[in-house]
Amino acid sequence: MSARPSAIVTGAGSGIGAAIALRMAREGYALAINDLTQEACGRTVEAIREGGGTALAIPGDVSDPQAVADMTKAASERFGPARLLVNNAGHGHQAAFLDISLAEFERMFAVHVRGTFLMAQAVLPAMVEAGDGVIVNVASQLGQIGGVELVHYSGAKGAIIAMTKSLAREVAGRGVRVNAIAPGPIETPLVAALSEDWKRAKAAGLPLGRFGRPEEVAGAVAFLASPDGALFIGQTLGPNSGDVML
Repeated sequence: MSARPSAIVTGAGSGIGAAIALRMAREGYALAINDLTQEACGRTVEAIREGGGTALAIPGDVSDPQAVADMTKAASERFGPARLLVNNAGHGHQAAFLDISLAEFERMFAVHVRGTFLMAQAVLPAMVEAGDGVIVNVASQLGQIGGVELVHYSGAKGAIIAMTKSLAREVAGRGVRVNAIAPGPIETPLVAALSEDWKRAKAAGLPLGRFGRPEEVAGAVAFLASPDGALFIGQTLGPNSGDVML
């Protein structure tokens, strides 16, 4: 097992997840890197190792209970029980509400909501036993304000925010801090897949006037995982270019 504290970051093959993993490696964590494929995981693992960090690929679908069990077991056997879980795995799809199929709706909730649920259930017993752990759930500002042609995505992200608050109330007294971040539009492959009209209109309406970068979101996770974040319980931080002001 690694002498470093261990962390699992889902959806870490690219974008926000990769940036979070690289940042937490610099913070001294041994990283278990999840994405759907070994190839996607491998890119981030290689980047962490090139920077002198420690990382392991644990590919799999976070919406699959058996895959989650296998992934978390592999991570624990290699690095010890996770002290940090970042639920970042995501799925993007844009469509008018009446054009969203039931399969598309269910897949959105499977990845975002069921995946967050399954991963948290898998790591929480060891965190509670140790009286020490941090879970950061990656939501979206669209879970707070909604998005045109993104009803299923916004609904799933809103569910993550509500789950974060409820779980935080349940486990804070046992040493586990649960929080969320709700990024605004970030320069990632997921956002790149949205229509150019949507992206132009969205950027024009942001007080900062630009989309964020994955590295800027990673800083919020690093803060919540650090001792400086000790008083943050059930909160949703918003690295969102001013799109949502709370």
